[in-house]
Amino acid sequence: MAVLSMKQFLEAGAHFGHQTKRWHPAMAPYIYGAKGGIHIIDLRQTLRKLKDAYDFVKKSSAQGQTVLFVGTKPQISRVVREEAERCNSSFVNYRWLGGLLTNFSTVRESINRLQQYEDMAGEDFSYEGVIKKEALRVERKRVKLELSLGGVKTMRSLPTMLFVLDAHKEHLAIKEAQKLGLTIVAVADTNCNPNSIDCIIPGNDDSPRAVFLYANVIATAILEGRGELAKNRKEEASAPKAKVVSAAGQAPTPEAPVVEPPALESAEAKAASAAEPPAPEAPVAEAKAASAAEPPAPESAAGEAPDTATESAASA
Repeated sequence: MAVLSMKQFLEAGAHFGHQTKRWHPAMAPYIYGAKGGIHIIDLRQTLRKLKDAYDFVKKSSAQGQTVLFVGTKPQISRVVREEAERCNSSFVNYRWLGGLLTNFSTVRESINRLQQYEDMAGEDFSYEGVIKKEALRVERKRVKLELSLGGVKTMRSLPTMLFVLDAHKEHLAIKEAQKLGLTIVAVADTNCNPNSIDCIIPGNDDSPRAVFLYANVIATAILEGRGELAKNRKEEASAPKAKVVSAAGQAPTPEAPVVEPPALESAEAKAASAAEPPAPEAPVAEAKAASAAEPPAPESAAGEAPDTATESAASA
């Protein structure tokens, strides 16, 4: 935020309010006193509230929210357009169209028609290929739409915040924003109702120099918030690439050999041994079968030997 002093606000006439008979009682906390039938606004609160509004808008812009500038007084319309264009925001500086927010779908059709007229006019508004009578008719319509919708023709969706430079004159815009639940940041003079404003900036809303100070601070907050948003997105996008590069730059560390625990090996060996049939049992069974198939020859020979010996002994 640019350093603003109370002297700058005094020179810009930001402390002058309206006549005492036209004041709003809810603005009493922001009034310093009265002189010559004119209320004097407390600039200490103006500086403090402007700093709060700056922080709030900057934080909201860093979250990707959009702001719509609203100020249709003739003496401040140029300031509204310049500051809104500086921060690439939408604006309304000629006349607030009823239903601009609550009936945005219909307004969007008028914006599309304005873009068609601009395409017919060309870059230098020469209307090449269009007859003169038709060109004059389209140009009148284009100028009329440009005054009312020229600042919002790039707005593709509803904004999330309104920055109003005269809360009393732009009461229709504030009512529509309240109906849609949009955040309202507004400059409130002594004749305004601050109860309908989310973030109030007490100050003179008729002086072009004072309005320039308010709009310049808010536009700077939007630019700084968008800068932080772009920086955060860039860091998020580059974070995975940085990890890959650092991992590739390191020398590959040799992996330690995987040693299976002995408990698992013994269990596997037991399972394998249990699955295999016992080897010694097969030869024993074959031997038994072979011995059972052979005739008992040795037993008969052994039985004959004693009979022969008996016979020889008897003959002797």
